[in-house]
Amino acid sequence: MFALAQPESISFSIIEPKFSPLEKTIFYQLGENKIPITILQYGDVKDVVYINVHDDETTSVEAAKSILEINGGILIKIENNHRRNIRFRFRNNFYAFDANRIFSRQGIEQTLNINGRISKPAINEIEKFAQRLLQLIPDSTSCIVALHNNTNGAFSINSYLAGHERQFDARAVYADSNEDIDDIALTTDSLIYQKMADYRYNTIWQHNEKAKKDGSLSIYCGERNLRYINIETEHGKLNQHIQMLQKLMLILAETTKRSSEKNEDLD
Repeated sequence: MFALAQPESISFSIIEPKFSPLEKTIFYQLGENKIPITILQYGDVKDVVYINVHDDETTSVEAAKSILEINGGILIKIENNHRRNIRFRFRNNFYAFDANRIFSRQGIEQTLNINGRISKPAINEIEKFAQRLLQLIPDSTSCIVALHNNTNGAFSINSYLAGHERQFDARAVYADSNEDIDDIALTTDSLIYQKMADYRYNTIWQHNEKAKKDGSLSIYCGERNLRYINIETEHGKLNQHIQMLQKLMLILAETTKRSSEKNEDLD
């Protein structure tokens, strides 16, 4: 199911794609606006789901597609004219929100306040939109892979170190001095954390009990004991993003094999 990591001297382009995506787009009616959500299915693999909620973070999507062509899986993507925040009209007012802050009512309230206008009916509409997104993730999913990019120095591994604004969101942090501080992996899962750190990537193990309840998908998954990881690099760092996703696929393949062997031993 998962491709082996290739030596860095070998170009990614020589790896022959195995899967072409079956693509469909649904149009969610949010207030007076239709929000396109694209679902790309690569092969029959449904246990690994990639999700992109910020349409301006294109490097991450390009990297994921190159991995999906080899390994298979599902990509769920919000189409928003290459903008981060979604803006919609509802009952003669305009509202805006960050689509990675909508997976709890508390998060929806926070993001609407930040973006200038809030009402209970708008909260209800956005909550239903979030529920629709979550419904698109199959029950068979064993890992949700969030796709993000950031700008230089604005959000980094340093944000989670002692004395910084997100220190209490992390149960453990591995920061590698040889890595760009903007290239990070954040996970709800202790094993994925340890394995990504073993590969010497900047890695955060989210504190699923104490992390700020901001409505993000990572918090939603952490509260429900769902396996989640955000692979995030600086905009434009395509090869770095591909390499991190490759290593993640190796980790997931290894842990899946171990789980299968354990189940066989119990039979």
